[in-house]
Amino acid sequence: MLGRIGVAALLFPVLAVVAPGGAAPAPPEAARALAPGGILRVGVVRAPQAGVFFAAVGPDGAPRGVTVDLGAALAAGLGLPVSDVVFPNSGECTDAVASGAVDVAFMPVDPARSARVAFGPAYTAIESTYLVSAASGIATLAEVDRPGRRVVGIADTTTIRAAGRSLVATRPVAIRGVDEAVAMLRDGRADALALSRDSLEQIAPTVPGSRIVPGGFQRTTISIAVPPGRPEALAAATAFLERAKRDGTVRRAFAALGLPGDAVAP
Repeated sequence: MLGRIGVAALLFPVLAVVAPGGAAPAPPEAARALAPGGILRVGVVRAPQAGVFFAAVGPDGAPRGVTVDLGAALAAGLGLPVSDVVFPNSGECTDAVASGAVDVAFMPVDPARSARVAFGPAYTAIESTYLVSAASGIATLAEVDRPGRRVVGIADTTTIRAAGRSLVATRPVAIRGVDEAVAMLRDGRADALALSRDSLEQIAPTVPGSRIVPGGFQRTTISIAVPPGRPEALAAATAFLERAKRDGTVRRAFAALGLPGDAVAP
């Protein structure tokens, strides 16, 4: 399945068997439930810049971001190696979680996605809004929703589904990956890009003259997800993330990317 959709798997051994923060390692039952193959396969989604959800892939092919750090922490607590499986969008990552092609991922939540994967707790909340080009002349959220506006979003994501529900006079066009969508805004093929505000704050400096409109059209959480029908895996994933919020693992992952102001979910 991974080869069919063109996903690159990157294997990074995790040798430590002591959980982050000095906590006791998870019981062997948790490792078997979450990673029956003996390697924790973590789905991550790439973008030009790493953030609280997206991972950036460096010249060496290694992904970097909050979800990468959380996956590594989970694997370390289980005493397992970790394989980061990189996807161009969260829709394809959802497909992989739903089919069991990956063992765990961290993704924005909405009803469509909740029907396909099993979600545990959230580690942060995000707001979706628009980055608009200078040439568009758009200044407000309402001005995005006008006939002829060229709005782009990322295929099969919570954000493009929410944008589609909120827009009346125009419709968002689905683009497979963030890189391509940003390029369309930069070279004048799109007027507005729908994405989470935290990601747009990092992208805006790369699109001269662009601005983020005030307000938003969706608020949701980024939560840990496992394949459906695996209650023991969900219990282990839930226990990890609740512990990671308490012991500072999530906060350290934010700080490592220079995001000390982003709120950790209660």
